[in-house]
Amino acid sequence: MLRFMPVGDSMTIGSAGEYTWRYRLWQHLCATRGGPFTFVGPRETLHDKTTDAPTSYAYADPDFPRAHLAGWGEGWAHMVPLIGDVVREHRPDVLLVSLGLIDLGFYTNAEQTAENVRAFVAGAREVNARVRMVLLPVIPNIRAEADDSFAVQVTAFNELLAKTVADLDEPTSSLLLAPIPESYDIHTDTYDGTHPNESGERKLAGAFARAMWEEWGIGHEYVAGT
Repeated sequence: MLRFMPVGDSMTIGSAGEYTWRYRLWQHLCATRGGPFTFVGPRETLHDKTTDAPTSYAYADPDFPRAHLAGWGEGWAHMVPLIGDVVREHRPDVLLVSLGLIDLGFYTNAEQTAENVRAFVAGAREVNARVRMVLLPVIPNIRAEADDSFAVQVTAFNELLAKTVADLDEPTSSLLLAPIPESYDIHTDTYDGTHPNESGERKLAGAFARAMWEEWGIGHEYVAGT
């Protein structure tokens, strides 16, 4: 059975009552995978905005395998110390990673964030030398639109991320860079300029699905209705 682990920040954990891109990808893989798979990870909850804590189990679909490693306000810097133990315990085959916005916004600059990407990859591989990863760049967001200096950092990090993926990709432990959806629009694909709404969730799921299908033959091309 192929074991996927979503890793991310608020856009990945999602909020109470949301589906999340994790769910949209699960739907897609159920329709196209052609073999057994599951989602794994040490956490299961959604973020509850009423308590500002990750305590909600109010998933829109209760049948969804909701395991993940994601947290509201968490970034690469938070995941580096965790990833080795999590890979050891939950044995993911593929890490689906969407991180970076929080780091650049509050903790590290582009170069420092890229160094944390390298540390994350090394920590995962130290436990499982064959683990594969799909990494999503920082996607369009309202802060980058409003703050030119932050937009420069996002662009710089995304360029460094692409270089890091190319540098660290190995035949036995493949790294893929998921494409930022060309049509992604913060005004129509998010509910607040950052967090994806239904159309945004589908586009982010499609980015991961496209990378895995084109490079590894996992699943199939993403269908908009899934």
